[in-house]
Amino acid sequence: MSTDQTPVGLDPVIHAQARLRVTATLAALSPDDRLTFPRLQQLLDMTAGNLSTHLRKLEDAGYVEVTKAHERRTSVTYAALTPAGRRAFEQYRESLRGLLG
Repeated sequence: MSTDQTPVGLDPVIHAQARLRVTATLAALSPDDRLTFPRLQQLLDMTAGNLSTHLRKLEDAGYVEVTKAHERRTSVTYAALTPAGRRAFEQYRESLRGLLG
């Protein structure tokens, strides 16, 4: 066990429950797809502030790309996994499988 209570081999950025849920949800999309912030919030049943905080942590790690656009006269925020985020999630899954035997 590492000092931050994340088992050795598991990425601590992804390992937090909320970030794991975000990452797993975005990983289920095709590599070129993305979700709007409200849809992601709805799927995960998270508050806007909580989701924003975890998206920022994932974005700072280079795992998630958050983009803002305008559709008609409304601003829309999208979230998608980056290629690095997909690799990190796959490595996380493999490490977890190894831990579980």
